[in-house]
Amino acid sequence: MIRFNLPDHKTKIVCTIGPSSNSPAILERLIKAGMNIARLNLSHGSIEEQINTLHLIREQAKKQGRDISIMIDLPGPKMRIGLIRKPPLILKKHDIVTLTTKDIIGDENVIPVEYKLLPSLVSKNNIIYLNDGFIQLKVLDVQKDSVKCQVLVGGTLLSHKGLNIPDIKLGSMAVTAHDLHIIDKFLEEDADVFSISFVENEGDIKRVKKYISNKGKDPVIIAKIERGKAVQHIDDILDVADGIMVARGDLGVEIPIEQVPIVQKSLIHKANKKNKIVITATQMLLSMTEHIKPTRAEVTDVANAILDGTDAIMLSEETAMGSYPVESVNMMRKIARITEAERYRLGCDTAGLRAGRSITKKTLDVDKIVANNVMYTIDSANIKFVISDSRTGSASYSISRLKPACWVLSIAYNKKMFHLLNMSYGTHPLLKGKLNNPQEIISVLHLHKQVKRGERVLIIEEYIDQQGAYYNSMNIITVQGLKSFL
Repeated sequence: MIRFNLPDHKTKIVCTIGPSSNSPAILERLIKAGMNIARLNLSHGSIEEQINTLHLIREQAKKQGRDISIMIDLPGPKMRIGLIRKPPLILKKHDIVTLTTKDIIGDENVIPVEYKLLPSLVSKNNIIYLNDGFIQLKVLDVQKDSVKCQVLVGGTLLSHKGLNIPDIKLGSMAVTAHDLHIIDKFLEEDADVFSISFVENEGDIKRVKKYISNKGKDPVIIAKIERGKAVQHIDDILDVADGIMVARGDLGVEIPIEQVPIVQKSLIHKANKKNKIVITATQMLLSMTEHIKPTRAEVTDVANAILDGTDAIMLSEETAMGSYPVESVNMMRKIARITEAERYRLGCDTAGLRAGRSITKKTLDVDKIVANNVMYTIDSANIKFVISDSRTGSASYSISRLKPACWVLSIAYNKKMFHLLNMSYGTHPLLKGKLNNPQEIISVLHLHKQVKRGERVLIIEEYIDQQGAYYNSMNIITVQGLKSFL
């Protein structure tokens, strides 16, 4: 029996799955807590291990009757340190440490780096950042296969953490041969979403889409915005990607960290304006990796991302390797619920609302006109649900960007559309075939008492007649005693 399991919040939640969460019991609890998208970070673990995790996620989602989108996060050309013998390694200010390209296991004196070209990229007095910039090293000397450094800012270091050198050209494209191998393996598993690391321009996305298209597949493609050049080319990137991830860790090293909040707001606004998915990521509830409660600043950070207009908020270490993965998701859910409820009372005009309501008549397309009217109708007619039947999904995306107060139940005509809608704010997708028209959806809502007699439902439909004319319609339905279609 079909039933809509609608949560008490509309912002979608992305969970990174790792050692703390890749068991059936924890995955079951994460799904129940509110996980919408499971992220597999291919910078860690083997391909085989991550494929096993993908199978576990799908098994648990099926048991609970839930649809979880699985995102494959490609490692890209990122420079990372290698294995540490006894992690965490503690680096102290003034310590002398050598970064080596040799294949060794690291300790407090010598740390392996997986990027063989490192010595050719740096010179004396360059600053090297480790672990999203929390650790800073000053280059003292460069040899053929090693870089001797002094610790300027110390901290704890784990295996495979990132290494950044701002403004240095890595000398490779965003998608490596290893990335393409990963893509091949996960296309075989019918992966839902791929996120592309270290994108610099739209060409990086076009190359991936062409490669995947040649294999007869069409998953969702998310561009991770973590380089300064990506920020400069964001409009072109948004034109070709299905969405973006604001990856604030590396971005906060690539650009001055004090600029990150404004850049985040700008990226979210631009994504909303172009009807593209936007995920806000990195260190959102970082303290919950070790503590049962987040800091007040972290809670405010999550709330502000929601008010800015993000579709989804992401957990990384918190769920991958933290002590409180389920509690972290529950906290995200509670913050989202409270923030969403107060959005309009506080007069917060989100990036999505500005994108939809401030566009001039010259640039306002039909979908945005419909979306604006939907928002007006929701506000004026006390609408309980919006039901969208759109072959392209464009009407649903446009409505989602305006952050409606009620749920949008949207019929998806293919798997890609389904997962795009599953990542969209306040949208619950229904794959064509399970339910085929708005009347069937209303019947299910009525059957399970999710709408009552006298309540209103708004139906949005897009269709093409036999002559090829394109129609948009909007109808307000007052629920009476509808007979079930099931």
